Amino acid sequence: MARPDEPLLLGVRHHGPGSARAVRAVLDAYEPPAVLIEGPPEADALAPLVCEEGMRPPVALLAHVAGEPARSVFWPLAEFSPEWVALRWAVERGVPVRFVDLPAAHVLAWEEPGGGAPEAGRPGAGGPPGGASGAEGPGGPRGPGERGDGGPGGHGESGDRAPGAPGGPGTSGGTGSGGAGCAGGPGSPGSSGPSGPAGPAGGAGETADEVRIDPIAVLAGAAGYDDPERWWEDAVEHRASLTGPSLTGASLTRAVAEPAAARPGTGSGGPGTGGRGAESAGASPAGDGPAGDGPAGGGPAGSGPALGGPEAALAPFTALAEAMGVLREVYGDGGHTRDLVREAHMRLRLREARREFGGRVAVVCGAWHVPALAARTTAAADRRLLRGLPKARAEITWVPWTHRRLARHSGYGAGISSPGWYEHLFRAPDRPVERWMTKVARLLRGEDYPVSSAHVIEAVRLAGALAVLRGRPLAGLTETTDAVRAVMCEGSDVPLELVARRLVVGDALGEVPRSAPAVPLQRDLGAVQRRLRLRPEAAERQLDLDLRRETDAGRSRLLHRLRILGIDWGEPVRGRGGLGTFRESWRLRWEPELSVRVSEAGVWGTTVLSAATARAESEAVPAASLPEVTALAERCLRAGLSDALPAVMRALADRAALDADVGRLAEALPALARSVRYGDVRSTDASALTEVAAGLADRVFVGLPPACTGLDGDGAAVMRGHVDAVHGAVSLLAGALAESGGPGRDPGVTAPARGEGIRDRWAGVLRSLAGRETAAPAIRGRAVRLLLDDGRLDEGEAARLMGLALSPGTPPAAGAAWIEGFVGGEPGGGLLLVHDARLLALVDGWLTGVPDTAFTDVLPLLRRTFAAYEPGVRRTLGELVRRGPAAGRGPGADRAEAPGAPGFGPGLDEERAAAVLPVLRMLLGSAHNDLTEVAP
Repeated sequence: MARPDEPLLLGVRHHGPGSARAVRAVLDAYEPPAVLIEGPPEADALAPLVCEEGMRPPVALLAHVAGEPARSVFWPLAEFSPEWVALRWAVERGVPVRFVDLPAAHVLAWEEPGGGAPEAGRPGAGGPPGGASGAEGPGGPRGPGERGDGGPGGHGESGDRAPGAPGGPGTSGGTGSGGAGCAGGPGSPGSSGPSGPAGPAGGAGETADEVRIDPIAVLAGAAGYDDPERWWEDAVEHRASLTGPSLTGASLTRAVAEPAAARPGTGSGGPGTGGRGAESAGASPAGDGPAGDGPAGGGPAGSGPALGGPEAALAPFTALAEAMGVLREVYGDGGHTRDLVREAHMRLRLREARREFGGRVAVVCGAWHVPALAARTTAAADRRLLRGLPKARAEITWVPWTHRRLARHSGYGAGISSPGWYEHLFRAPDRPVERWMTKVARLLRGEDYPVSSAHVIEAVRLAGALAVLRGRPLAGLTETTDAVRAVMCEGSDVPLELVARRLVVGDALGEVPRSAPAVPLQRDLGAVQRRLRLRPEAAERQLDLDLRRETDAGRSRLLHRLRILGIDWGEPVRGRGGLGTFRESWRLRWEPELSVRVSEAGVWGTTVLSAATARAESEAVPAASLPEVTALAERCLRAGLSDALPAVMRALADRAALDADVGRLAEALPALARSVRYGDVRSTDASALTEVAAGLADRVFVGLPPACTGLDGDGAAVMRGHVDAVHGAVSLLAGALAESGGPGRDPGVTAPARGEGIRDRWAGVLRSLAGRETAAPAIRGRAVRLLLDDGRLDEGEAARLMGLALSPGTPPAAGAAWIEGFVGGEPGGGLLLVHDARLLALVDGWLTGVPDTAFTDVLPLLRRTFAAYEPGVRRTLGELVRRGPAAGRGPGADRAEAPGAPGFGPGLDEERAAAVLPVLRMLLGSAHNDLTEVAP
């Protein structure tokens, strides 16, 4: 029985629902005067916020260097995290709560092993003490988006990550090196290296960076499991669900020491998993390890008489502490020397708390640290370990987190692959399988999958049968997934992927109260989001906006402003509502890292509008090319940044005046034209931009014909794209100039005349290109097509120009390029040949006259041209060519005298027409004699 003056050392698995229930049971049983939690001490003042109305997990503590938000780390917490349960328990009861890990000021300034400061935002960055990547779950910080190594003090300890999860040392998915206890890691049970007390990991010649153990993998291997996650579920999670909120120490010891042969369905774990490894990991005599005679939680593993009352609640921590004590005795620091510094600071904080509140304070920390906290050391020795640590000025707050970021496969090594499943286990300890199957059925029904109550019943039965066959105390996620696949998904992985994404991982996004510390930009963003009723969500969704509505226009401006600031909450996508300029579609998904970017963007201003304006002005000055400035102008108009437009327009005018490259000018013109269009839709004054665009168009008109001369095939393809883009831009500019009320550069010219004038000038450029023999054939053909589409060239003249281009003296390659420019590049190009027999006859005649020696040269080009057509168009052209187009049919010929409509035969096929009559009678409900007989 624990002495009243001893602290309660509760070694946990971070994000473990079984550990969370056990922590709550111990706190309820002992009611300690204070609670100490593994985390940054700077967060002590933020602890009361966990019980405010606006706080909803998952959330994370975010610490960053003052003035450098990019240098940041996270401590994520979920509803089923033991630390969160302890925080809530203490705050609800008015019990003092303290964080005791190394301060964030040291964590952020800690240098990498090879020298240099850690980069918190990149994977593998050397961060705080306790891991190669310097980050862990609630027990240690995590750089935004980085993957941890999972070692002790990182995510490899029993409290820090899902056992056996990728990202742990020695696993194939982690960033750390192979560690003992994982398959193939040095010194792991089942590997060729030594195991148990006979051989500490790696030997004396290996460095700490080369050997890092995974304690849970060692314990799982000792119990005969090749999957540490499965062992943890069987030993802790599922047994806790069966026996109540607490787990007896004897059951954990029995799970560790039980030989592999007695457990059907588990892996052998390799050589050495059932011998000395089991003896050393979980079956050593009471008090044999360093925690054996220390504070409560480090005593015997329940080998004596059955305990009752508070001791029963403490039993699982006692058992786990003994196992960790033996592992620490065998492996030392497990290859993580920085843990020694962290644990020294924890001991100092523990001594302070015991002096202030008395001996029986509760400490919630990763189980790997329990033996170190129970060790007998002096305060002077601990202070020596902390001497000379680097320090940075840190700021800390609460930020929302997501289940997806807790999942290891998303790139964040928090240590659990199934946060949604663990949340379910925490919320539904009674009948978890039945309730889980009900949730799965409800989800699949919502997606129109036929799932009945019978499916649920059979899936529950199958999951239970699989658990029995595999020797598990309760059906786990593996068994339930297999049952769902077989019964509800009919063997298909498509609906199963939906279940995995929406339920196993989950789309939960936490919330923090408004009273939480935040940069001014974050507060303004939250206010704008509430005003526009645009809440951030972890689940990806599409948002369709109608810019004619004020609310939707405000949402569009907000999303565009955030993109200028580098906060990519939304991504523009092509919507389903057509091509109207008043419609926009966005794909939205909020990621926790965006909170860091909001903090980074705070240097530009205190509101979203002012920050985006300052950022746009700063980007306009160093822009290297004209297209960059025009794209920035377009973004400013879409974002409604009228104050930034003058600076952007000055930069645009300067670049346009100095840039003589017609290709770059032509590339920039479409963006300007779109900017004018969006300015009109969004009621933005874009008159200055219209004038710049008109002047730029004039320069393109002058320089384009010479630029299209002497081009090779690749150059002609690029320039042809510029011609198409300028053609579309001219149409937009003509409309803008015709509607503009300003006097323009020539006061004597009215606005409608200016609009028509730019069209006429562009038509003159196209005529020049169409008749310019030195221009590339593809560009000449494209110019003829554009003139024909605009009605500035009749079909007879187009046929004449095609005949010249396809005359016998023209090289076949040049003729094929002209055809590609004329009818290629778009799906509708083939319809011109379908409806104009003369042009089709010219193409057909030219193609039949191509010599055999040149045919293979032009075939790829023709193939590329006609492959862009719709299948129906290709079939119609093939039928017309097979039958032979009617010779002499001109564009003005009488269609009634033609043998047949374009794409149809010269007469009526009576047999095929008669086959339609039965269907027609059925549709009309008419008798046979009510229908007139089909006649040609």
